[in-house]
Amino acid sequence: MSRPEEEFILTLSCRDTKGIVHNVSGLLYQAGCNIIDSQQFGDVQGEGATGLFFMRVHFEAPPHLADVATLENLFAHVREQFGMEARIRAAAQRPRVLLMVSQHGHCLNDLLFRWKSGQLPVDIPAIVSNHTTFQSLVESYGIPFLHLPLVGGSDAETKRAQEKQIEALIASERIDLVVLARYMQILSREFCEQLRGRAINIHHSFLPSFKGAKPYYQAHARGVKLIGATAHYVTPELDEGPIIEQDVARVDHSLSAEDLTAVGRDVECVVLARAVRWHVERRVLINGHKTVVFR
Repeated sequence: MSRPEEEFILTLSCRDTKGIVHNVSGLLYQAGCNIIDSQQFGDVQGEGATGLFFMRVHFEAPPHLADVATLENLFAHVREQFGMEARIRAAAQRPRVLLMVSQHGHCLNDLLFRWKSGQLPVDIPAIVSNHTTFQSLVESYGIPFLHLPLVGGSDAETKRAQEKQIEALIASERIDLVVLARYMQILSREFCEQLRGRAINIHHSFLPSFKGAKPYYQAHARGVKLIGATAHYVTPELDEGPIIEQDVARVDHSLSAEDLTAVGRDVECVVLARAVRWHVERRVLINGHKTVVFR
């Protein structure tokens, strides 16, 4: 039986070609590693194919190889041979996650419960908000709460100054992932670029049909029968980043606008939690404007 400190996760992407799986698995075998789980996908069919190959390998390393630097060195030749973007991480390493929230706390509350109950294997060094609405909730979990206010109508310069405070926190706390748990501010292009591939946002799946305030009320007025949510990576293009997870719930005419909102928020919580968990388990690889999710 393997020990957690001897387990690692390899993720890679490269141009699809013959021999990738053979070389990766063969190298691990020759080094005395044991593959616990392996998944791969080649995006080579259809007009929109990127021609890329993706792979995730969960493996156990022998004690003398059981550190990331040694394994990276071991893997260097295969990486160079296939021109791979590859990373090896210790399976037991808990990613450091920064949560950000405004005035809707359902996703924040859900993530905190999952973290506290051991369902979400991360560390949360701090939570940032532009309001104090959830300060007492956050502090009840023993997590530092950082209030960085933005007055309504703040100009771009003021918003950028606030973002720089968040950037400093990300650097000082060695944050691996930023989660916008209903943080209702549009991020600058500069901030989005810094967070590319390591920031996740959640929103309802009515976009672009129902924009602005109270989208569930707008949906109720139109008599929608399905409501949903989308979790995606943050990019400078608002709400258009690579999608990680989506889900829907069926509704009918008997539900009020408030009922519809409650159902929608439940879906948002579940979808965001899945996306965060899959990201921290290194199951998500970005494929252009899409993602490959090894579930």
